[in-house]
Amino acid sequence: MSEQNIRFAVVGCGHIGKRHAAMIQQHPEAELVGVIDIDPQQQAYVESTFRVPFFPSLEVFLHDGPAAEVLNICTPNFEHAPQAIQALEADCHVVVEKPMALSKADGEAIIFKALQRSRAVFCVMQNRYSPPSVWLKELVDSGRLGKIYFVEVNCYWNRDGRYYKPGGWKGVAHKDGGTLFTQFSHFIDTMYWLFGDIKTIQGRFYDFNHQQLTEFEDSGVVSFDFVKGGAGTLTYSTAVWDRNLESSLTILAEHGSVKVGGQYMNRVEHCHIRDYKMPTLPEAGPPNVYEGYTGSAANHHYVIQNVVDTLRNRSFASTNALEGLKVIEMIERIYALK
Repeated sequence: MSEQNIRFAVVGCGHIGKRHAAMIQQHPEAELVGVIDIDPQQQAYVESTFRVPFFPSLEVFLHDGPAAEVLNICTPNFEHAPQAIQALEADCHVVVEKPMALSKADGEAIIFKALQRSRAVFCVMQNRYSPPSVWLKELVDSGRLGKIYFVEVNCYWNRDGRYYKPGGWKGVAHKDGGTLFTQFSHFIDTMYWLFGDIKTIQGRFYDFNHQQLTEFEDSGVVSFDFVKGGAGTLTYSTAVWDRNLESSLTILAEHGSVKVGGQYMNRVEHCHIRDYKMPTLPEAGPPNVYEGYTGSAANHHYVIQNVVDTLRNRSFASTNALEGLKVIEMIERIYALK
């Protein structure tokens, strides 16, 4: 007798929500049972494209909708924590798009509820799945680089009026959280995943060309030490003209140096390590393309696969709630310097 497919619902039918829904439908062990969005104009799209019921709110879905084992939360940032808690209270596992929450306190409330209900929380940190990231993780964990001396993370993206549209939630401080939450939290996640926690943080923040677009900075320069040893910097900006420039990670270490770059850390640009020949890596996925701007690598199919494997006891969550919480806490500590 074959196991029943794992039933998913998606709340939030924007670009990323549609991608989640499509990836669920493409997975042989997953089934999409409903899509939820407060915009009634999405109903026709959902019913014709995904051929599943549409629900106007999470409350209506949880009360009247079909039973779902997993709820994927793809709504604006400020809704992630309350909706995750609501879903956990209804005994659903949750997949939360980045950022998991906009404060450490809210992140802790999610974890508390998940433990209380014995449910899993998966945080979407898609950078971990890209071939250069997988390779870097193995390289760092194996100790082949020796002592880590210096890590430099540069994120130079374009986010202009095509992204920060009037009347939306993006750019509104209490709904968006800020540039590090919405744009670059997965790069902070990659750094944390590879090198661990940071301390002795210093930062400077600038607003070059977003005064009319957002309620917060568009650029920053942050320096810190790693708790495990070594130092680092994070330099970021969304003030780049017209299109993304790059996101890169450079490591200077005892036995060599490495740089992963490209528009979204999708290619190895430099690798010179003692007694080491770099393997040929699989091709990185394409970027997420939105209306007039691009985002990070489109690795969401790996996320759905990981959820299925974890719930089938074949694997464990590749980004668990505690790691999602650490990223929020690191951003909070950086932003406390403003």
